[in-house]
Amino acid sequence: MTALPKAGPFAQARLRPDAAALINGEVTISYARFDDDARRASFALHALGVRRGDRVAIMLRNCPEWFVAAHACGRLGATVVPINWHFKAYEAGWLVTDSESKVVVTAVEFEPALVDCPDVPRLLVGSTWEQELTGAPAAGEVDPPETMGDAWPASMSYTSGTTGRPKGVAIHRGDFRINAEGVAGAGDRWGLGPGARHLLVGPAYHAGPGFWAQMHLAFGGTIVIMDRWDPIRWLALVEQHRITNSHMVPANFIRLLEVPEAERSRYDLSSLTMIVHAAAPCPVPVKRAIMDWVGADKVFEYYGASEGGGTTITPQEWLEHPGSVGRPMDGTEVRAVDDDGRVLPAGEVGTIYVRLATGGFDYHNDPDKTAAARRSIDGVDGWFTVGDIGHLDADGYLYITDRKSDMVISGGVNIYPREIEDCLYRHPSVADCVVFGAPEPAWGEQIVAVVQPRAGTHPTSDELIAWVRSQLADYKRPRIVELVDELARDDNGKIRKPVFRREWLVAH
Repeated sequence: MTALPKAGPFAQARLRPDAAALINGEVTISYARFDDDARRASFALHALGVRRGDRVAIMLRNCPEWFVAAHACGRLGATVVPINWHFKAYEAGWLVTDSESKVVVTAVEFEPALVDCPDVPRLLVGSTWEQELTGAPAAGEVDPPETMGDAWPASMSYTSGTTGRPKGVAIHRGDFRINAEGVAGAGDRWGLGPGARHLLVGPAYHAGPGFWAQMHLAFGGTIVIMDRWDPIRWLALVEQHRITNSHMVPANFIRLLEVPEAERSRYDLSSLTMIVHAAAPCPVPVKRAIMDWVGADKVFEYYGASEGGGTTITPQEWLEHPGSVGRPMDGTEVRAVDDDGRVLPAGEVGTIYVRLATGGFDYHNDPDKTAAARRSIDGVDGWFTVGDIGHLDADGYLYITDRKSDMVISGGVNIYPREIEDCLYRHPSVADCVVFGAPEPAWGEQIVAVVQPRAGTHPTSDELIAWVRSQLADYKRPRIVELVDELARDDNGKIRKPVFRREWLVAH
């Protein structure tokens, strides 16, 4: 990967000081202003004891201060710990404590979620944040407390944690050189530059949306911030700001497709050159519908994890390999492996393992989980898994079948809920759905589907069960289909199936 010597928001402040870095509602922040705010914030963090190698938690909604705080950390050589602002005290307190964060940058409204870590200093947006930035020395008055110059911020994201507490993913242990090379290489791969105008849809605390936003700041693009997802507002912002690209998840696609075509067609989306999606499997019918609407040549996809690596696929490749998430990125190897560690031939389903040329990661404070995720394959160390199941085809394209923890075993047979979800999405009355297993005395587990119908349709449970039975083997049909007005997803567009399943079982 080639690091670009003039990439970075602080370099952009010197090269293009008046260019827009961030747009948040009616507020536009230039690169010069962004640079100065980050410089001032670095003074504030330094005064609270933050030094190179330390960690700083950020718990904010999507807002300019999120990015200012992150790049202040980059100046100091500190690592960002993003925290989901929906978290309550039990969750947020754990992340701050486990990460050993020196400071929390947050807002007054989230203070109750930090009650379990009262001794960790705060910078509060809406209070001390503004005071500290205003009181920081003006540019040129004193030497700033910078140790990393124009470095990109590194982050330690916490996994969602399907079992037990979430764990921090420490990649290269804060090696800013490798992080900068990764940003530069990714920006090159996606063809980003000063003309790019990115609409931030997902939460900045999530690895995918956050990284995509940071790439645009590194390459001099403009980020238009959405503080919450709304399909009509997305359409309006694309038209208003002449957005060129947006990073999305399949749930965004589903909500956009629910907007009547006549209303969608009122908006001018001609500026869009690329929609990139990831984070969750996209049903083939949903992706085809999006491609038919915005243009088949504009919808790109990648597969990856907070732990690193992954695959990419262009629109043309996807049309030739529908359902695939692509081939490995440069510096990434991918294998499907059985439980004995044997590499499986094309077409056979196994656990997906990844190996990175740049090295790996470890789970912060959890050597056992780190060891459990790794194995040697064909005598070569460095392979890891996040628990996804899938296969590679003869051309090397990866297909994700499901998450291992979501697999259902009924009558001794492995059943992959995603296959049933894809089948339900093909029904004209299904807008959204989730499929999982529930205990059943005779068979061990039975299939349950919770379905959100499309507006104006009224499918019955029997109709949907018959639909699946007509498309798939009889043992894959749901025994229970529950119809709901709306299927709630989190800000990342995901449904945490273990949590959803547990809550469903308690309610039933």
